[in-house]
Amino acid sequence: MTILRSTYDTNGKYVKFLFQLPPGSQGSPLHYHDTKTEIFKVLSGSLEMEVGEKGNIKILRPGEALEVPAGMHHSFRNTSEDWVTFTSEVRPAGEFEHFLRSLYGLAIDGKVNKEGTPTNLLQFALLIEKADTIIVGPPVFVQKLIVTVLATIAHFLNVDKSLAKYK
Repeated sequence: MTILRSTYDTNGKYVKFLFQLPPGSQGSPLHYHDTKTEIFKVLSGSLEMEVGEKGNIKILRPGEALEVPAGMHHSFRNTSEDWVTFTSEVRPAGEFEHFLRSLYGLAIDGKVNKEGTPTNLLQFALLIEKADTIIVGPPVFVQKLIVTVLATIAHFLNVDKSLAKYK
């Protein structure tokens, strides 16, 4: 991941990333954002996206873009035998940049499991809160309750300071 336009650069209007996924990479589980729109644009290779209804698959090729409005279910992955390079623009930026910096930083520091999920549940809750992300499947009320409780505990215990180095 490379940050092309930071939250700071755009005064919070958006943040833009460049991603390169190797063949067979799972990018994200099916999810949505309450307040964020994402725009995916493929530069090389092909990006498989699941958008809207479960099972609705779209393959984006070089030059093609897809805008995913807030509330729309989506996921992405590279099911091809070639690398895929694409950009993702998130509007408004909110804390999405800090979410990705922290997630990648924890991975580099060996603090995630094989699926890329932080092993510390309190850090995970803080990241989900920053990403404004709801995973499709588990009841939304339960997810929000668990994230809110764990994030509150994390703030109380100053766990958020452990993510500050990734800003």
